[in-house]
Amino acid sequence: MRAIAIVGLGLALLFGAVKTGTGQEKTAFIVRNASEGPRVMAESGLLEMLRRNGFAASGVETVKLTPAEEKEYGEWNRDALENRHIGRLVSGRRLNEGLTIGLLTNCVDVLGMLAGLQHLGPPGAASAAPPREGLAGRKPLRVGLIYLDAHADFNTPETTLSGMLGGMDVAVAAGMCLTRLRLKVGLDPALPTRYIVLGGLRDVDPLEQELLDRSDAAFLSVDELRRASTKIDAELDRLGRLTDVIYVHIDMDVLDPREVRGHSLSVPEGPTSLELAASVERMFRHPKTLAIGIASLPFGERDKDGASLKAAYRLIEGALKGCAGR
Repeated sequence: MRAIAIVGLGLALLFGAVKTGTGQEKTAFIVRNASEGPRVMAESGLLEMLRRNGFAASGVETVKLTPAEEKEYGEWNRDALENRHIGRLVSGRRLNEGLTIGLLTNCVDVLGMLAGLQHLGPPGAASAAPPREGLAGRKPLRVGLIYLDAHADFNTPETTLSGMLGGMDVAVAAGMCLTRLRLKVGLDPALPTRYIVLGGLRDVDPLEQELLDRSDAAFLSVDELRRASTKIDAELDRLGRLTDVIYVHIDMDVLDPREVRGHSLSVPEGPTSLELAASVERMFRHPKTLAIGIASLPFGERDKDGASLKAAYRLIEGALKGCAGR
């Protein structure tokens, strides 16, 4: 969800391959927006945490609008352009090249992450999965989405109460509205709702709930996330049968408000970062879970004690541990 007055992140670092205890090479590709948030993230111990978990940094990629794009009219239009850049960076990787990490400005950036993952290059020789070929050439990959947020972000322009694009991004990804914006990003085809799992919901608008009730989306409750329930495995296995790659997207407002005091859209009764990190680790044990995104992180005056930054690092570390434990 797009949160006004919260400067978010979109960080992308390219990490060199290292050997784990299993002898497999692990890499991580992380996407960075050109904003203050990524600078804080990069300079507050992120690299040390990554190295501690067996990932060696070798470069940085940054998402940035061109001067001409900066002058284009319309905030939603510029959001689409920025997401298109995210997608192009992410799609520069191959399907079996390791973990993609997106530290994102807001939840609208889920569109760019999904678009990029749809167009990952074909797997290398080490993978048994063949590229999906069709009459017109290589088909986009089927991407599963695990969306962890206190809000469903499943509104459309017809149902929204706030008018925020950040409250519609999952509906856009599912092809329910704003088709031109989605196509401008490069997300095509839209995700079938059976490819979507929503977790941690606690604040859903009435008409939005009607849309969810008519969809084929699945759900993980706050309690299931707190306990790292075996239902997580069941949903990952289901998505694994339906899709080629799975993306875990996290809005920081999914957490206990005590860890995101500076988030203007926080909601009571969320899981702690320690609890959610255990669930994230479980998600990333599945071999098709290849990307994580962190959105809407409060920092600076909105995170004076550093609790939100530490929470974000815990979630990233959960993904790293899950990958290492495969």
